[in-house]
Amino acid sequence: MPSADGIHLSAATATLAGRVVIPPLSLSLTERRIGIVGRNGSGKSTLLRLIGGLVAPSSGTVRVDGIDPSGDRRGLIARLGILFQNPDHQIIFPLVEEELAFGLRQRGLGRDGALAAARARLAAEGRAHWAAMPATSLSQGQRHFLCLLSVLMMEPATLLLDEPFAGLDLPTTARLRRALDAAPQRLVTVTHDPAMLASYDRAIWLEEGRVAGDGPPAAVLDAYAAAMEERARDADTHLAG
Repeated sequence: MPSADGIHLSAATATLAGRVVIPPLSLSLTERRIGIVGRNGSGKSTLLRLIGGLVAPSSGTVRVDGIDPSGDRRGLIARLGILFQNPDHQIIFPLVEEELAFGLRQRGLGRDGALAAARARLAAEGRAHWAAMPATSLSQGQRHFLCLLSVLMMEPATLLLDEPFAGLDLPTTARLRRALDAAPQRLVTVTHDPAMLASYDRAIWLEEGRVAGDGPPAAVLDAYAAAMEERARDADTHLAG
């Protein structure tokens, strides 16, 4: 039996619009830094949504620190945070301070205390002037950083990151990377950029929802890169013919 600590999938499947996106999949994710790579449509984002309880398994089980993520949303709050690729899919309040305070209120902090904590965190980040600003007035990179702060303030044990640097400029990417590198949480990161996983503890390569590679990043990422290069050559040959 797997331990309660960590993320455990046992023959878990995900079916979307009648199509099996994740066939029966069993994984135990206990390392501090875990990366997931794969082509578009390989099931990476669906796997994160399955772990995060946003998609219920069609069969099998998913447990996050012993909690059923699709059945115990309140219990999951302290265990898991999600950073989506598009911040506009995550921000729900008009003002920055309200967005930051929301998660704290979900964890039981009163409104005044949550707002005070939000303002203090912004001040610590050199962003005190953001507090009363509309979230829509921030740039995409700034909104992405706001979402990360919102998640970090809730102090979950694990962060799920879906392409955390997609579409961001280099300064914003560097700032977010520093914040994530310093985070004490377990990180489970979906990315198209294998280079960002070089220092991770484990890499998982998904193909059509199945594990094609799993282990130390150097070995898995080399195999993934070789397979993608081979596919590119095959595509070039087909086009030439």
